[in-house]
Amino acid sequence: RVTKEVDSTSKEAKSFLKQQEKWQSAAPASFPTVSGVKRPSGMSTLLGKIGSKKQKMSTLEKSKLDWENFKEEEGIVEELAIHNRGKDGYIERKAFLERVDHRQFEIERDIRLSRMKP
Repeated sequence: RVTKEVDSTSKEAKSFLKQQEKWQSAAPASFPTVSGVKRPSGMSTLLGKIGSKKQKMSTLEKSKLDWENFKEEEGIVEELAIHNRGKDGYIERKAFLERVDHRQFEIERDIRLSRMKP
């Protein structure tokens, strides 16, 4: 079981609350009436049913959580943000390599077209 404290205005908190609302709105439909007798469907019953189900965490979610915890423990959040913004960032290097590859293709294409007979 993983617990995480987040700000109540964060995206994560809002998505969690929306998910809780979905479960609560779907839960009354799961209590059908039998011969006119209603089953107990109080708030405590709903919360008990929701709380008893364990949500499975995917490998990606677990890895993301582990990475976030590691960054916080090591205190490297700001360093990573600064590093990824500069020219040494992964995205910037990929864009540079793509521009070089495209430029090389254009040079080769021009050479091929100039060798062709009109």
